[in-house]
Amino acid sequence: MAVGAVLLAAAPALAHHSFAMFDRDTKTVLAGTVHEFQWTNPHAFIEVDVPDGKGGSKRWGVEMNSPNNLKREGWKSNTVKEGDKVSVTVSPLRNGQAGGLFVGIKLPDGKTLGQVS
Repeated sequence: MAVGAVLLAAAPALAHHSFAMFDRDTKTVLAGTVHEFQWTNPHAFIEVDVPDGKGGSKRWGVEMNSPNNLKREGWKSNTVKEGDKVSVTVSPLRNGQAGGLFVGIKLPDGKTLGQVS
């Protein structure tokens, strides 16, 4: 699984809370279906299956803030569920892999959290 490999390779950087692996000057909007939402410390994650335009999809791993900080921003552990159709704005990984840093989300009911492009 490419996303897992990317996240494992990034583990040393994550341990130091470095965001250098993300292109924070670029925003990418991912319109897709939630595969999994992980409400875990030190960072929550969303995995989103994004159509690739060829009849398939690509799974993107989106790193988020800690659950404690997300709660302060209006999140709950069940805000996003598997199968939800969402639009997630991310700062993508610099290496071109399918991953990014969470910027904002538009939920199925139209509600937004964070900064949505």
